[in-house]
Amino acid sequence: MNSCFKYISFLCLVFQFNYIYSDRFGDPGEVIAIEAISSDAENNLTIIIDDSLYKLIPLPFDKQNSFIETSGQRININQKDFGESRIKIENKSMVNLSKLDSERTFKEFKMIQKAVNSFSKSLKPDLNFIKPVKGVISSRYGKKRFINDQPRSPHLALDIAAEEGTKIISPSKGLVILIGDFFYSGNFVVIDHGFGLVSSYSHMSKIIVKENELIEKGQKIGEVGSTGRVTGPHLHWTVYLNKVKINPESLIQENFLASLLQI
Repeated sequence: MNSCFKYISFLCLVFQFNYIYSDRFGDPGEVIAIEAISSDAENNLTIIIDDSLYKLIPLPFDKQNSFIETSGQRININQKDFGESRIKIENKSMVNLSKLDSERTFKEFKMIQKAVNSFSKSLKPDLNFIKPVKGVISSRYGKKRFINDQPRSPHLALDIAAEEGTKIISPSKGLVILIGDFFYSGNFVVIDHGFGLVSSYSHMSKIIVKENELIEKGQKIGEVGSTGRVTGPHLHWTVYLNKVKINPESLIQENFLASLLQI
């Protein structure tokens, strides 16, 4: 029994050693670049840096203090305190849903999941994203959320407050793959940028694009509003890579591409 206990303790030490000294670390919601082979470019979002090919891997928010494995590499995901966000919704029916509204939101969730699971190879994003609206960041990615003091899912998007009617543009070239008027998101647009990179735009007052429309970087897609479940006019901007919600704010940093190899 004693030797068995020692062996288990040894395995635990080996695991801890591998975790601490594995190659890469990164924050939840960020993107990391790992060296790739030519065949990776067919089904992954890849970039070339200094004549070398890299594929981009999203770090899931829910894997904090854990790791993911890809292409034989272990990538550790740091534990990070993003702070918290507390909002109050006066219309309590938007917080504690009826059976009918719950059924509606579930159907809409499935529609969004289907869109996010789209994988287009006809487009490839330049990863030089621009800010989709001029305004003030009112809630950042990763914050713990409390609605009417009730804990809810973390805020895995970027909120940008702006006046009603402010122009919203596409941060990169893409294909409009979903438009709708949703319970939580209000007037809602989803854009496929290619190779697993997808973005969505919520609470719009007006949508001026159509499904299956190819839009250019900087093209107007609609206007800021306060539709859906909101406390005021703003854009709720979500970005996915390989179905993982990543931090949109990182994509609009000037040094985004250069920072990928520094994580």
